[in-house]
Amino acid sequence: MPPDAPLVVVRGAALSYRARRVLDGVDLDLRAGETLALLGPNGAGKTSLMRLIAGRRAPGAGTVRIAGCDPYATPGARRAIGWVPQDIALYPRLTVSENLDVFARLAGLGRSERRGAVVEVLDLTGIAEVADRPVGLLSGGYQRRVNIAASLMARPRLVLLDEPTQGVDLQARAAIHAVLERLRRAGAALLVATHDFAEAERLADRAAFLSHGRIVREGALPDLLGRLRAGAPEHEVALSGLADAPAEAVLRRAGFAPIDTGLTWRARAAAGPRPDAAAQLAALRGEGVPVAEIRVRAPGLDAVYREALGLLEPAEPARPRHRADVR
Repeated sequence: MPPDAPLVVVRGAALSYRARRVLDGVDLDLRAGETLALLGPNGAGKTSLMRLIAGRRAPGAGTVRIAGCDPYATPGARRAIGWVPQDIALYPRLTVSENLDVFARLAGLGRSERRGAVVEVLDLTGIAEVADRPVGLLSGGYQRRVNIAASLMARPRLVLLDEPTQGVDLQARAAIHAVLERLRRAGAALLVATHDFAEAERLADRAAFLSHGRIVREGALPDLLGRLRAGAPEHEVALSGLADAPAEAVLRRAGFAPIDTGLTWRARAAAGPRPDAAAQLAALRGEGVPVAEIRVRAPGLDAVYREALGLLEPAEPARPRHRADVR
């Protein structure tokens, strides 16, 4: 394999479950030392694509190659892959070190190698202080880090992570991000499936958006964000309480739509002039909308996602990020 060739090459990959097509003609490349964020709604095919790349399934059509080898048919190719599933796949009654020793054995390490490999991975993932504690007694954040550590026992060249920070607090999230950054600097290729756009922006060099089994947009983050950030900024309304039906109608007429629990509404600026944030705040409050503040923000990957999946009109040309905060 040429030194500058992608480590992972997926071409025309398709997969069906019970006659339902879940992947349909997927093309994807990933290089050593690169992090690719895989984004898409539930059911888009993210986990299925990761299973193909991990060699857990064979594609119904197309090819998957890791360093030139088929991971489904070649055990050596699978040994170069670390798989971190969304669910915690550990033995709760065993200590952290005992868990890692089990996974080292499963990875084919001999007795003389295992002890050193366990110490190395404990240090890499920052969990040495809990090495002698049963996994079942650890916090969710520590369990997530042990889950990652278990996938690293064979020093994989490629690490696949499915929602690696799901359900953890901010401190644990930061610790996991630090682990992934160390892996990337060490030359591993990382494929991270996540619903967290801020996480993807923090970690990834590139992002791919999957919808209905197809990649609908893919590229380097500066390229994906550059065009949107050369357009008009986004206006975001933060509510002090849930809007009633008349207030919701006002927000929708003003071009806003809810983006989470209903306490945050967001709109892209339309062509032509629009009220500044302070004027908009006053107007919405005057019509009975319980607005706490209006933020003006540069679009992020969430905007690329909404546009790629057809939920936005293309962006307009832009101004720098700022914030109007009137309480």
